[in-house]
Amino acid sequence: MSVLRWPWGSSEELVTQRLQPACAAVLAHIHAASFAHGWDEEAMAAMILDDMIQSDGLFASGQPVAPVAFVLSRCVLDEAEILTIAVSDRWRGRRASLRLLQHHLQCLAARGVRTVHLEVEEGNAPALHLYDRFGFIRTGERKGYYARADGSRATAVLMSREL
Repeated sequence: MSVLRWPWGSSEELVTQRLQPACAAVLAHIHAASFAHGWDEEAMAAMILDDMIQSDGLFASGQPVAPVAFVLSRCVLDEAEILTIAVSDRWRGRRASLRLLQHHLQCLAARGVRTVHLEVEEGNAPALHLYDRFGFIRTGERKGYYARADGSRATAVLMSREL
């Protein structure tokens, strides 16, 4: 667990820590608000309990079961794939994903992960900017991979980086 103080004078502290199954309902809510096809509470709880999943959350101090952001990665040997990263509406644009991803990559490295992969919708500019900032490089794409809420399809950009 690490405590982060917001740099712009806010008295709020954010705490990073491993997710617990009690968070699953909040995670499902954040995910549904962030993606066209959100994962349900049952899926979230199953992933949190899976030993192959590194699950980290960002919590406002005093809120142990209500994360404001989270990230899930599947780890296999010395590689990991970021499955999702989502931030609640209130915390978007406030560097929550930056702080969370930094912590998460450190946790992955501590598990022995050497390479991290991910895919992101080509139109998701904030996520692409975040991953670029962390040194992820584009390695390919999957045309028409993501189904949008309106029924259209979007390309997935494949990215990776070494830790």
